[in-house]
Amino acid sequence: MINTSDEKINEVLNHGVVDVIVKEELIKKLKSGEKLRIKLGIDPSGTDLHIGHMVVIKKLREFQEMGHQIILLFGNFTGQIGDPTGKSEARKINTKEKLEANAKKYIDQVKFFLDTDKVEVRWNADWLEPLNFADVIKLASCFTVSQMLERDMFQKRIQNNLPISIHEFMYPLMQGYDSVALKADLELGGTDQTFNLLAGRTIQKANGQVPQSILTVPILEGTDGVKKMGKSEGNYIAVDDVPKEMFGKIMRVPDELITKYFTLATNVPSNEIAAFEKRLKNGENPMILKKLLGKELIKIYHNEDAAEKAEQEFMAIFSNNEIPEDIELKKIGSNEMNIVDLIIANNMAKSKSEARRLVDQGGVKVDGEKITDPNMILDLKEEKLLQVGKRHFLKIVA
Repeated sequence: MINTSDEKINEVLNHGVVDVIVKEELIKKLKSGEKLRIKLGIDPSGTDLHIGHMVVIKKLREFQEMGHQIILLFGNFTGQIGDPTGKSEARKINTKEKLEANAKKYIDQVKFFLDTDKVEVRWNADWLEPLNFADVIKLASCFTVSQMLERDMFQKRIQNNLPISIHEFMYPLMQGYDSVALKADLELGGTDQTFNLLAGRTIQKANGQVPQSILTVPILEGTDGVKKMGKSEGNYIAVDDVPKEMFGKIMRVPDELITKYFTLATNVPSNEIAAFEKRLKNGENPMILKKLLGKELIKIYHNEDAAEKAEQEFMAIFSNNEIPEDIELKKIGSNEMNIVDLIIANNMAKSKSEARRLVDQGGVKVDGEKITDPNMILDLKEEKLLQVGKRHFLKIVA
């Protein structure tokens, strides 16, 4: 049974959505009562998903609940080339075997939102590998070189005198052809994928198909509040983070992003989020809502008991200056070590300058005593409790 109610359609097309192309077309499709084929293309270059990756998965869940067919398309062919979107240089080549292994782990992680038993899983090597050179030429004829060069990242490379490989022009053509092979009615993606998504419409028209609709979701900034969430930026909240780590990271999210995180990363209804926004405007302490946000996330990726425990532990450490029970024990293999080098070796600061600054500011303690000299050499013959900042603890032994 397909849900065609105006209320549900309005919710799915407006809550946590940037753009719908073409909105009137998609509304007509959704009200037709037909089961739509809804595609998400994924190049599984890695295995560690964060909550930024899950924004589009959460939106797919809404369409799945309406009764539509969700298609997870894994780029075991395109992923060998790599999407140039947002890249200042050509991406490194992945092997087909590595991509397929990564995809299986990806499916395990999207189960937090999708009923994967009802998902159609496809691999684009099935139709892209058999294409001959004449097929590729026909595909390439759908676009001009000037259209490709209009893309922002290519313009930036031209301005910086950086190379653009011909094969990078082929990526959106292949992604567009995926929509032909799957007969997609709708494709989802982040706003940085708009060009590639539009390629699907163009190539479907060229192949006599009704062009797919497009729905884009926002890019979620990381905990720094500035850059796109990503592992390389160190500003991510991983799907498999332990509860206390997940809760602690949420506490670092800038106040102005609280409602955006609620909208894009949790299951809280839009009317409740609107109420949260009003409370913040009326002067409510943002920490109250951050704690609620942390618990909502942990409920999704762990459970309610874990959410309550993470909040209690956070409050104990930050409000009462207590030490957590389950501190990691680390063997160093040396009888002594400089305090700054020790911090860096255990990834408790991003750089030596940051580690020195933490020491200078009194943010580093050993066995409960502040360390103020960044040149201090620690005697590690006996176990030491290292604390960096308010929530990073480590037991050190030689």
